[in-house]
Amino acid sequence: MKRTCGCGTLRAENAGSEVTLIGWVNKRRNFGSLVFIDLRDRSGLAQIVFDEKISEKIKDVRNEYILQVTGKVQMRQEANPKMATGDVEVAATDVNIVNSAETLPIDISDDTRTNEDTRLKYRYLDLRRPLLQKNLMLRHKICMIARNYLDENGFVEVETPILARSTPEGARDYLVPSRIYKGNFWALPQSPQIFKQLLMIAGMEKYFQIARCFRDEDLRADRQPEFTQIDIEMSFGDEETIFKTVEELMQRIFKGIKNIDLEDHFIRIPWQECMKRFGSDKPDLRFGNEIVCLNDIFANTSFGVFANVLKDGGEIDGIKFENAADKYSRKHLDQLQEFVRHGFNAKALAYLKMGKDGLSGSIVKPLSDAEKQALIDKFALKEGDLVLVVADKPLTAETSLGALRVRLAHELGLIPKEPVYRFLWVTDFPMFEYSEEEHRWVAAHHPFTAPKEEDVDKLFSDPAHVSSRAYDLVLNGYELLSGSIRIHDQDLQEKVFEAIGLSMEEARKKFGFFLDAFKYGTPPHGGVGIGLERLTMVLAGTDNIRDVVAFPTTNSSMDLMSESPNQVDPAQLEVLGIEISDKAK
Repeated sequence: MKRTCGCGTLRAENAGSEVTLIGWVNKRRNFGSLVFIDLRDRSGLAQIVFDEKISEKIKDVRNEYILQVTGKVQMRQEANPKMATGDVEVAATDVNIVNSAETLPIDISDDTRTNEDTRLKYRYLDLRRPLLQKNLMLRHKICMIARNYLDENGFVEVETPILARSTPEGARDYLVPSRIYKGNFWALPQSPQIFKQLLMIAGMEKYFQIARCFRDEDLRADRQPEFTQIDIEMSFGDEETIFKTVEELMQRIFKGIKNIDLEDHFIRIPWQECMKRFGSDKPDLRFGNEIVCLNDIFANTSFGVFANVLKDGGEIDGIKFENAADKYSRKHLDQLQEFVRHGFNAKALAYLKMGKDGLSGSIVKPLSDAEKQALIDKFALKEGDLVLVVADKPLTAETSLGALRVRLAHELGLIPKEPVYRFLWVTDFPMFEYSEEEHRWVAAHHPFTAPKEEDVDKLFSDPAHVSSRAYDLVLNGYELLSGSIRIHDQDLQEKVFEAIGLSMEEARKKFGFFLDAFKYGTPPHGGVGIGLERLTMVLAGTDNIRDVVAFPTTNSSMDLMSESPNQVDPAQLEVLGIEISDKAK
């Protein structure tokens, strides 16, 4: 159909020209002899004026009808500064009703009050909201900038299989039954990890892919069962090479999307220091309020609770919030107490408030005058300041205070309202973590991550203190990417498998073809997987991943629009050789 331009592209310089527009009726206003319609397409809105001669043709037109309108662009008598096209309007000379529309079951304005589940059921209508269309166009632009940058820098886009072998390390796989080989299954890839490493062995040197990934895990606001990575791998480089590539890519994206010049190099903090200072491996650096270790103050304390914690190898940590004392009543502080107890298994949360007459709070009485003064000096306390204290196992104390740091930052308005972007590389992650469920050490990242060279000798003797060559890029409290330098030496790979209790026989069952490839000249290599949805979320200014995904699922992995997952015809299961157990019915 004929269309000369988009509705949202008209400006004052177009006055006097004849145009043909096609779009949805966004709003209709009748003023007797004149009818005004705001016509909407993906580019925006245009006001159309229909006089008596032509308005008869649209007497039955309602919102969301599709119209084709021809007319002359003219200046408005009164401009509308709230519309990009607010200086002009189109005086209609002809109109064609392209299609009618029933009354919509949801409100599709940007400030809609329709609940999210209903909007997800009618997602194809929800996507008419300008905000969501803007988010999808933003996502597209990020992909195009990434593709262009990586192409300019010698990376080759290669697709890897969606149907692959199940390698159960990390999250649960989504399984796909084979019709031809009954009783056997493919798995949907949690990431292209093995395949991109094989591409390095194949000599591609620089690979990228905007890759679909699948993980059957518990969901939250910034996760979906299927998601997209800007996946990158390169040979013959190290952390510095990868960091430079990623930093340049982020600089290009933020300049292209926000016209913001990022810093030349992002700051780096080792994982252990990050936990000590922020209680999180993805800290939000837009505000301060760092955790302070208080062990030195209480090294010789007579306060039994603190003395016992230190005796058992624990840690006493505190965090200060300025001018917050009067904002947290006993009731609110009890709520914070429950928050750390139930969410992080902390034994207790203590608090101190700085008043005109000195310190008050839940642990003031058992403290000596010297300890109180040391606390005042340590935190540089002023009247009105609040200090929260946790004494527990080091990781428990750090993570519980880290969570409180974020919670109170939101409650106290410490996070800047204007867009601020603070990047951080978190480096030197632990190589292993102990699984209480499996009673063994497991790979903290994945089993192909290289340990730091100086820690290789500790793989078996001291696995708790082996650091890896893994790294994350964090932005405003979100993990944007995860990556590592990979193991390229076969002997070292076998040692790592052994360290996590995986025999070579088991390893060959899971990764046999991959291990065979190591025999034929594997180059040093490493890479990253950038979470496209999380990056788009931050740039779009939303904290809900569903706002940047075209057809998302709910938090319980349900697609309310297509009503999936769903049961299938028994005949399909019979072909696959599958029976549904009574427990699943």
